[in-house]
Amino acid sequence: MIIIDLDTFYTESAKLSAMPTYIKKILKQAGEGNEIILTGKAPVWLYLSVAHALHGKAKKLTYRSPVTGDVVIFDHNPF
Repeated sequence: MIIIDLDTFYTESAKLSAMPTYIKKILKQAGEGNEIILTGKAPVWLYLSVAHALHGKAKKLTYRSPVTGDVVIFDHNPF
């Protein structure tokens, strides 16, 4: 299981213009076929873009929030 804290990818605020850089770093950190947990203070557009980029790369993607707890975005584990 790999935990990716999205607010570590930028300093003051996330920038749309930096999206390719964020995605490249996140894909490298996520690897292939792993269970990924996304967490951290980040704009919803960043979460959505990252989830889209990880689809087909991650076996399972979960959003973790102190308010909601764990929310499974997708799970491609056949078991």
